Amino acid sequence: RIHLMAGRVPLGEDRAVVAGEMETTFIENLRYAADLLAQEDMIGLVEPINNRITDPRYFLNTPHQAAAILEKVGRPNLKLQLDLFHCQIMDGNLSHNLETYFPLIGHIQIAQVPGRHEPDSPGELNFPYIFELLESLGYTGYVGCEYAPKGDTLEGLGWLRSYWESRGLLHGGTSKAAE
Repeated sequence: RIHLMAGRVPLGEDRAVVAGEMETTFIENLRYAADLLAQEDMIGLVEPINNRITDPRYFLNTPHQAAAILEKVGRPNLKLQLDLFHCQIMDGNLSHNLETYFPLIGHIQIAQVPGRHEPDSPGELNFPYIFELLESLGYTGYVGCEYAPKGDTLEGLGWLRSYWESRGLLHGGTSKAAE
């Protein structure tokens, strides 16, 4: 899987004025990339990135926009990389968005909102609920942790240890009953 970036609105340009041309170029580039990736049995991912905080000039900003572009591209090896941090900032309503766009999702990324720290840090998102929802939807892919740890890496993964223990699992994700 590889993230195919959408590009940025050129400096000094009005987003609304260049949106059509940017979308056309992005669609052509995605078709080209998807065809190359298909030769290697790879998946291309498009990620909406919020333009309110992270990158005001980034072209692809919402799951709705990404889904429309993926439909226009029409390649089965292109999927949505849904970063819940960006999705919450742009649209909220994560349960609905996960359910709506689930068939398109090829990868999930997480970070707490607003601080972009560990899932157990104070913030808007209820990650145990989100993880249970992903399981109920049948998500079997990886969940990427794209957050800024408050401490070192090992300390920054403490939330995962606690989550596994709350589910009766050992650190490797295996059941205690399996011992």
